[in-house]
Amino acid sequence: MSLFKNIMGTFEKIMMPLASKLGANRYLNVIRDAFMLSFPLTIFGSMFVVLANLPFLDKIFSQESLNTFRSAINPAMEGTLFIATLFVVIGLGYHLSKSYGVDALFGAALALSAFLILTPFTLEHGSGPITGVIPLERLGAKGMFVGMFTGIFATEIYRKIIQKGWIIKMPEGVPPAVSKSFSALIPVFVTLTVFVLIRVGFTMTSFGNIHDFIYTVVQKPLVALGSGVVTTLIAILFIQVLWFFGLHGQIIVNSVLDPIWNTLSLENLEAFQKGMELPHIITKQFIETFTVGIGGTGMTLGVVLCLLMFTRSKQLKEVGKLSGPAGMFNVNEPLIFGLPIVMNPIILIPWVLSPIIVIAFSYFVMRVGLVPPPTGVAVPWTVPIFFSGILATNSVLGGVLQLVNLCIVTAIWFPFIKVLDKQYCLNENNHSDDLEMDLKAEFDNL
Repeated sequence: MSLFKNIMGTFEKIMMPLASKLGANRYLNVIRDAFMLSFPLTIFGSMFVVLANLPFLDKIFSQESLNTFRSAINPAMEGTLFIATLFVVIGLGYHLSKSYGVDALFGAALALSAFLILTPFTLEHGSGPITGVIPLERLGAKGMFVGMFTGIFATEIYRKIIQKGWIIKMPEGVPPAVSKSFSALIPVFVTLTVFVLIRVGFTMTSFGNIHDFIYTVVQKPLVALGSGVVTTLIAILFIQVLWFFGLHGQIIVNSVLDPIWNTLSLENLEAFQKGMELPHIITKQFIETFTVGIGGTGMTLGVVLCLLMFTRSKQLKEVGKLSGPAGMFNVNEPLIFGLPIVMNPIILIPWVLSPIIVIAFSYFVMRVGLVPPPTGVAVPWTVPIFFSGILATNSVLGGVLQLVNLCIVTAIWFPFIKVLDKQYCLNENNHSDDLEMDLKAEFDNL
């Protein structure tokens, strides 16, 4: 036990300052909030993707009717999922400006304008390039990292100019809307001029534009790294360890990796829409559906089953009953702090080990083709087990894999829960004996 405490103490000294810095980082928090702006919109679009690709539609409709139906609902996807980068850019401009205390609405509009200045209005076609048209891929997965760079860089220039006081000040009595517009004039002019120069500069390179440069030099290598199973397992390990110390692992780790995982999801979605082979197994939906989607962080629905089925302790039974309803919708704070999982050395091993084993197993069965990988459709993380697996993979096999994973987690946790149960039962019995002796002594005194 002393060795365990020494190891944990050393790890805490190293990790806690790092986790605190990451959790307080302005840019990581802004990126997280920017992605959350697109969340309800992508959920809306995802539901139409599911609707357009239901497996039995070709048996109900003729091919012509099915094509007409899909064409009719395509705008629901094109206006949400396929332009997700625009929402991220707007969110970055808004939240970063707000964090500096400058006008957030102008910051959002400026970031969007800067992104469009950098985006080529040219669509490659078999008969030759068509000008005046933006390819959707530039506004989706392929443009994600350009959007993030633009949203942050444009807002930084904008807020520095404002904070230095380089603005046009209108006299009192001028309507606020007019005054704000004139105040933003110089910052907007300078910022957008910088991005015009960036665009012109890249036309003189072999890449032709900054989109292709960042996609080739930055985005593709990072996406390749983020799609690897080793990187994912390391990320899951950090999430679990941070939670063990009472820190919100998802907020800290996901704020770093969400841009990569979301990009992977968009690439899968675009391939799925075109009927092509899905390029990635690990995506945002893979992480959520096959970890959080099984009872919450650490896949604790298996822990709830152990508590309800295999324990004798009244306290553990009560924790299981209280945690069960919330756990069905992947909310597990009652279990994390009620068992507790935080700083409980008895259950550190299953807490860390079970997600790693399940992620490795899920990756393997998808790699060999037993279960299809996630299509990129956004699934709310509160959707219960089995149903979320079906929605994420567009196959009942995704739900079956979740149930298999639940059995694996339950088996891993079982011996540790039994040890914990014995400890709790012993404490409860001792407490009961002490209470009986106290009552007997009170009776004797009477």
